[in-house]
Amino acid sequence: MSELHLKDALDTLKSTGVRITPQRHAILEFLIQSMIHPTADDIYKALADKFPNMSVATVYNNLRVFREVGLVKELTYGDAASRFDFATGDHYHISCESCGKIVDFHYPGLNEVEQFAAHMTGFKVNSHRLEVYGTCPECVENGSKKAL
Repeated sequence: MSELHLKDALDTLKSTGVRITPQRHAILEFLIQSMIHPTADDIYKALADKFPNMSVATVYNNLRVFREVGLVKELTYGDAASRFDFATGDHYHISCESCGKIVDFHYPGLNEVEQFAAHMTGFKVNSHRLEVYGTCPECVENGSKKAL
């Protein structure tokens, strides 16, 4: 399934005139396979051995390109570093306040919130954002204190 996502992502880049460099390919592949919603630094560290000349700035610049063409969403939560998510359609995130893990979940009923908001206010709704916070099962089990 991730191969299909990668091919679609590469086709999107080609159609928007973005050159497919080995670094871009590797960053995209890492994002698609990663379930941790990595920071740019996480991506840099994961790929540093394969691309010793790649800098964190290169990773940031490529993530910006991917965001501009709609392949990647930038998740900003408070003062923490931005995390990046391969855009796989509408979904929401729940964040652990102890370890910082972010997990995807789907809840289609929330699309009705946009329709309701538009109806009640007359606004043309463009998007919405839902943030859910808690403690992940591992941190509950380990009795972790709130660290973030």
